[in-house]
Amino acid sequence: MNTSRRDFIKTSTLGIAGVALMADSLFAATGDKELLGLQLYCVRDEMGKDPLGTLGQLAQIGFRYVEHASYNNRKFYGYSATEFKKILTDLGMKMPSGHTVFGKQHWDAAKKDFTDLWKYTVEDAATMGQVFVISPWLDETLRKTYDDLKRQMEIFNKCGELCKKSGMKFGYHNHDFEFSQKLNGMTVYDIMLQNTDPSLVMQQLDTGNLYNGGAKAIDIVRQYPGRFESMHVKDEILSSGGHEKYESTILGAGIVGVKEVIDLGRKSGGTIHFIIEQESYQGKTPIACMKEDYEIMKKWGY
Repeated sequence: MNTSRRDFIKTSTLGIAGVALMADSLFAATGDKELLGLQLYCVRDEMGKDPLGTLGQLAQIGFRYVEHASYNNRKFYGYSATEFKKILTDLGMKMPSGHTVFGKQHWDAAKKDFTDLWKYTVEDAATMGQVFVISPWLDETLRKTYDDLKRQMEIFNKCGELCKKSGMKFGYHNHDFEFSQKLNGMTVYDIMLQNTDPSLVMQQLDTGNLYNGGAKAIDIVRQYPGRFESMHVKDEILSSGGHEKYESTILGAGIVGVKEVIDLGRKSGGTIHFIIEQESYQGKTPIACMKEDYEIMKKWGY
């Protein structure tokens, strides 16, 4: 993870004819079968300037599944759920998961119920045909103490119940603090996994982010077999700048041992969604990196 990704999350809480000629099986339910996708944050600048053209380029590379990182005012990259779904469908693509930070503004403690803001989030995710509604951050104020975090995990379980009503599952995506911060002698991540119902709350393990928190992905997959229905497939190298030690790079070029991690996830971690994410490019263009990462995953058998 690089600095811009963390800042992005914190500030965002508030013509290819041949591609469309896909087999009907592409549009089958994606919740129970393995798939290879891309987190659109990888091409964040391109999506901001030209979302349609960028999606077209990704479709040409071969991507059939994407995961959003932009949902504001009930819009995905400026389009309503219905509009964005049609755009993807016309390109032979689907969006089975997405990132929207679940924050304090989404839960009314007095009413012990979700606010309309979160209910709309879930509604629009269902319209998109998502399988997973994933929160990629946990505000510092919600994890000051062990009891604070346990209370939030109770809300996470309730969020899972809400998503289940629409045939989806709530999820959480890690960064690094979950492994470096401890409460009552336990890491935040251990507390989270031990206090969420796996049938309601899935985990999307980011194989790279945790390195900045002093953990290794392979160890976490071994510690919690069957808990990671989705993974952000990411490799890491020493950072060339910024305040973090590591930054992402081309798959297989870093220290993560990515193939071993995802192979174990496939075998014993319950992983069915493999979502490529690379946020730093070492002088290459994002699209060029996505093509290289895609080809590597295909070579690995994904």
